[in-house]
Amino acid sequence: MAELESIRRMPYSLEAEKAILGTVLMDPVRFDEISFLQAEEFYLPQHQQIFSALIRMFLDDRQVDVVTLIDTLTRMGTYTEGDAAKYITTLIDQATGASNIVEYAHIVRDKALLRALIDASQKISERAFSEVGDAGEQLAEAENSIAQIADRKYDKNFDHIRDAILRNYDQLLLLKNDPNALAGLRTNYEKLDRVLAGLGGGELIIVGARPGMGKTSFALNIACNIAKSTRKDVAIFSLEMRTEELSSRLLCSEALIDSYSMRDGKLSDDDWRRLGDAMSVLNETEIWIDDDPQITVTAMKTKLRKLKNLGLVVIDYLQMMHGEETKSRENRVLEIQGITNALKVLAKEFDVPVILCSQLSRGPKDQKSQSEEHRKPTLTDLRDSGAIEQDADVVMLLHRAEYYRVAEQDADELSDHEVCDCIVAKNRHGSTGRVRLAWYGKYFRFVTSDEREEQDASAQ
Repeated sequence: MAELESIRRMPYSLEAEKAILGTVLMDPVRFDEISFLQAEEFYLPQHQQIFSALIRMFLDDRQVDVVTLIDTLTRMGTYTEGDAAKYITTLIDQATGASNIVEYAHIVRDKALLRALIDASQKISERAFSEVGDAGEQLAEAENSIAQIADRKYDKNFDHIRDAILRNYDQLLLLKNDPNALAGLRTNYEKLDRVLAGLGGGELIIVGARPGMGKTSFALNIACNIAKSTRKDVAIFSLEMRTEELSSRLLCSEALIDSYSMRDGKLSDDDWRRLGDAMSVLNETEIWIDDDPQITVTAMKTKLRKLKNLGLVVIDYLQMMHGEETKSRENRVLEIQGITNALKVLAKEFDVPVILCSQLSRGPKDQKSQSEEHRKPTLTDLRDSGAIEQDADVVMLLHRAEYYRVAEQDADELSDHEVCDCIVAKNRHGSTGRVRLAWYGKYFRFVTSDEREEQDASAQ
């Protein structure tokens, strides 16, 4: 084995590296064609140094020729004047002035990616042998390091306006024939969908509420609606509740069974029938639940890559999450900022909407002394960081006025449902406004106010 290792060498193309540098020296204008390369992607140190010097000269808008390059290298302290002149002359002598300099650049980049892969593999192996941390954590870090290398493979260049216009025109033609072809995922709350125009891929959607307002149930209702209507994979990360608790809530909501009856097992024959129907419906969905309370964004990505038809991600909830780095936890505001930024990147990477539940500040302890208008939540009530609002594409705030009046009412006066305002406080791609919903707490279910009568009839 040791003998095999001794004859191996790191991947690189000496000919491609020399051809690039020599061609640029002979025709400096060609540098623009390979400016996507980075100095560290060259293998030989002297080539890295020469390319770094070329980059500096282009940034300083200096003319590139043999004399100016030698001067730059000597001032950078990487070469003596004589050594620089000797090696640069060799590069020019071997240069082909080839028209395929871009192809050479891609060869250099590919070799650099292979070296990065080898380096990452060695580090993964060393960490595994060290047995530091559990296997799940090591797997997540290994996959993340490989994914970062994969992300370097492709470069995103400018788009010319004509190409963007053609894509827009194609979309308009598609919409002409099928108005719903490019619509975002529908929450199945009709008025809310009109305000949001659906949930778009790559969007980070905040559902904010004070404790007890039903933000978890609202997110679950949307997740269930989308899972039933699209048959796509819906991933739910629950950092607070166990999988069994969430599945019980979904069953209550779908079957319209009182949650207290579910807890004590006192179900009527009709309850059992509806429970069976609800189980059949939910069994046909692709809802996936993870209740790891310590999960990080990196670990989420690892698990999401296993789902082949991902449509939606739900995370409950932000304030239970921790960042990747321990040092960031010394400042909770910066930690939250890192988490929300990483989740926005996740949404774009998987091109799916991400619903993130977030607690709002409780506000003054004496809520009863406040007017109804002052009790309503605003964007400033988002806890821990203004980055939550900054990174979010959509912010929805839930408010149930009756929540504060329940203690003042007799049990006989309480109705089966409460009015809930879903306040769309931010909508990067559309309008803001208020959507009125009905909240059936005993079923953990939100419905539109228009559906309330139908809901009451179904529960009888």
